[in-house]
Amino acid sequence: MKGLILSGGRGTRLRPITYTRAKQLVPVANKPVLFYGLEALVAAGIRDIGIVVGDTQAEIRAAVEDGSRWGARVTYIEQDAPRGLAHAVLISQSFIQDDQFVMYLGDNLLNHSIARFVQEFDREKPAAQILLARVPDPQMFGVAELNNGRVVRLVEKPKEPKSDLALVGVYMFGREVFESVKRIRPSFRNELEITDAIQDLIDHGLDVRPHIVDGWWKDTGKLEDMLEANRLILDTLEGKIEGQVSNDSRVEGKVIIGPGTTIERSVVRGPVIIGAGARISGAYIGPFTSIGDRAEVRETEIEHSIVLEGAVITDLANRIEDSLIGRNVRIYRVPMRPSAYRFMLGDNSEVGIRW
Repeated sequence: MKGLILSGGRGTRLRPITYTRAKQLVPVANKPVLFYGLEALVAAGIRDIGIVVGDTQAEIRAAVEDGSRWGARVTYIEQDAPRGLAHAVLISQSFIQDDQFVMYLGDNLLNHSIARFVQEFDREKPAAQILLARVPDPQMFGVAELNNGRVVRLVEKPKEPKSDLALVGVYMFGREVFESVKRIRPSFRNELEITDAIQDLIDHGLDVRPHIVDGWWKDTGKLEDMLEANRLILDTLEGKIEGQVSNDSRVEGKVIIGPGTTIERSVVRGPVIIGAGARISGAYIGPFTSIGDRAEVRETEIEHSIVLEGAVITDLANRIEDSLIGRNVRIYRVPMRPSAYRFMLGDNSEVGIRW
């Protein structure tokens, strides 16, 4: 069985971060989201993996390389533009050939292993197997309608959903899907929708099996979902201190501190992860916060946030919350008169100011 990871999207909902970084490489708990998908496939026994890449392929190739660090063999499949999930399947046929395969969306996170689903799919060999999760806003997802435990209809982002069962970003297919992909036509979004391809399998009388997953699943395409995924994963980690913590600092709860990092005159209240070579001084780092390598937080309070590598945050009067701060960003207070805000922000940036 082979794996297929889709990493060709442009990540418009995470701009401006994704102007300079592939959305699949934005870190959650200091690990790129894409790496969680690779680990999930390898843990399920799949080591021959194709990655569909687009405009950000150079960065993804540099991060993943040949996949050997995961014990995998990675093949890159170039997609000229985001033309839909089913189009990604179509252009991957020469890689997949006649094998069964698991398709994993590169910006999705699941908290449970997919190994048992993969084993069942390999044993039973239906035409497709889909994972579903109950969501409060099904109109934002592909939605499945079930009848007596069987999939009868799939609709992509329906205006009036008939169920709350959203398609999780993990799909399992046999070779029959390629014929379905070739039969369907582009949607109103001018994309080949994977929901249409699966519906075609159903319409041709082929076996499509659903599984409703327990636990959490996150599509990390939006800031609030990225922060929630960060919170959920941090809560599963065990504390480990490799850096230096001064006697006048306090570390509470599950906290990971990377090598070469110094904590001075600060309170760090977990769950928190701080990368290597960072500096925390006179600061409060609150729960559910990730601080990247070589970042600096000085005389500032921050919690429930993600700070990427090399960022510097100093001398702020108010606490930072619910934020995603990019690589090498500098946020600081300027003691100048007359008092004024001074910004240099990229397109689609967002700044909240407390009055």
